[in-house]
Amino acid sequence: MSDAYGALRDDVLAANLAIVRAGLVALTFGNVSAVDRDAGVMAIKPSGVAYDELTAEAIVVLELESGATVAGEARPSSDTPTHRVLYRAFPDVGGVVHTHSPYATAWAQACRELPCYGTTHADHFDGPVPVTRRLEPAEIAGDYERRTGEAIVEAFAQLELDPLERPAALVAGHGPFAWGPDVAQAVETAVALEAVAAAAFRTELLRPDAEPIDADLRRRHFRRKHGDAAYYGQAG
Repeated sequence: MSDAYGALRDDVLAANLAIVRAGLVALTFGNVSAVDRDAGVMAIKPSGVAYDELTAEAIVVLELESGATVAGEARPSSDTPTHRVLYRAFPDVGGVVHTHSPYATAWAQACRELPCYGTTHADHFDGPVPVTRRLEPAEIAGDYERRTGEAIVEAFAQLELDPLERPAALVAGHGPFAWGPDVAQAVETAVALEAVAAAAFRTELLRPDAEPIDADLRRRHFRRKHGDAAYYGQAG
């Protein structure tokens, strides 16, 4: 029997294995999902399954609106409600990555936004990567994963941020979530986030009073790679 979601599952499997190769994952700490908005579904890594045992058939497919499983025998990642909130709030997002990568997680645990100290950061994020507020005890005791997603959406709304110009967030006391227009670009964002989090950490070690780069330089670098006027890389 053919798998109606085979291509989506293949993409999600490849993305989950990519974050392992990139060194963003220890044990089973992490998950990647992708959405098919035309079909109204998302696919995500199953909960607690070791990456070296992961197969395309193990990837769980769910209805985006209801969260009901439509393909797969395993339980989906426990972070699935967070992913669903992000997809429903950010309609241009096609893939979401959650890791506990060391440096980005350190900034999240410090409850600090990630400053834009240089052009490497600006190539991927048009300003600091925001940090959420801490969740309240009642939120933690209740629908915790959904509330985590809502805290990210709340931070973006309060700061009036475009989720594709700042395609990541640090959840206070928890870790990073990154995303992109498709799942491959979401993985790229997660890799870039860890790299710039490490660079910012070292910048503050060398110069605790370091200042973010000027807005003009930041915007120039971001727009070289993003938007209608982008000219980085090859055409086509």
